[in-house]
Amino acid sequence: MFQKKIAIDLGTTSVLVYVPKRGIIINEPSVVAVSYADKKVLAVGKEAKDMIGRTPDTIVARRPLKDGVIADYRTTEAMLRYFINKALGGVRLFRPEVMVAVPGGITSTERRAVIDATLSAGAKAAYIIKEPIVAAIGANIPIGSPSGHMIIDIGGGTSEMAVISLGGIVASESVRIGGVKLDAAISEYVRRKYGLAIGERTAEDIKIQIGSAMYMPDKLFMQIKGRDMITGLPKIVEVSSDDVTTAIQHELDGIIATVKEVLNKTPPELSADVMDKGIMLSGGSSQLRNLDTLIAEATGVPTFVAEDPQMCVAKGTGIALENLEAYKRSIFTS
Repeated sequence: MFQKKIAIDLGTTSVLVYVPKRGIIINEPSVVAVSYADKKVLAVGKEAKDMIGRTPDTIVARRPLKDGVIADYRTTEAMLRYFINKALGGVRLFRPEVMVAVPGGITSTERRAVIDATLSAGAKAAYIIKEPIVAAIGANIPIGSPSGHMIIDIGGGTSEMAVISLGGIVASESVRIGGVKLDAAISEYVRRKYGLAIGERTAEDIKIQIGSAMYMPDKLFMQIKGRDMITGLPKIVEVSSDDVTTAIQHELDGIIATVKEVLNKTPPELSADVMDKGIMLSGGSSQLRNLDTLIAEATGVPTFVAEDPQMCVAKGTGIALENLEAYKRSIFTS
């Protein structure tokens, strides 16, 4: 029987779609532009992200997922339908089997919403799998072995930490801090210190270009444009990497406290394994400069960033989907 399979990393900031034998074929922002008048979807993905902060009153560009879970059901369904159709191309005889990666800390109601939205978007069967498991698979960690491996997946909406052994999660925590919170902290800091209002895209650019989790001896600088809070006129200011480090300190403390909590809950034998092998970082936001060093210093455990960290969850979900039987224990079936 000719059966299509699709794996989706449904993230707060981006959606990655993996098709077996073809790899990751879609990597687009999880943004949908909707017209207010007739509730029609006007654009999805890259096209919709370009509209953020630039739309007239009649159009709203929004992210249907918040903190890794569905905040707007209908828009999520429209977005999933768009990505499934795009992945499969035009004519198709069979409805696909779809596996979606979700945060480890999601409730059964939130899980149900993801399954319903996926089925409504045109899937024949929907499977749900926890992000820490697939991030570990995507980072080439042998999760089936009887030893402890720790993975931290820092995405746009959530940071997931888990110690995995024998294909299951032994200790885990999920904290709703990710790239979006870091961007918000940066724009709030720039507003307070420089009296400059900036949009979320500018905040993200600052984080990517000069952001660092620790103060750097050789500071980086960047000129940014925004609106002066006092005069209301456009203004340019120069910000440094130290500004970013100060701005995001509180959020990073939240992530580190959660990492310590997971290590605290880990059985002693597995703690020894984690100490030997180190902690693996994955997810788009794990690419922040010096984040691995900060976590290593705070926990005393060597920390590494996975190869291609942003792709880990999508790749892992694809591998789990291709080997459904082997990963049965880790999957919540539809």
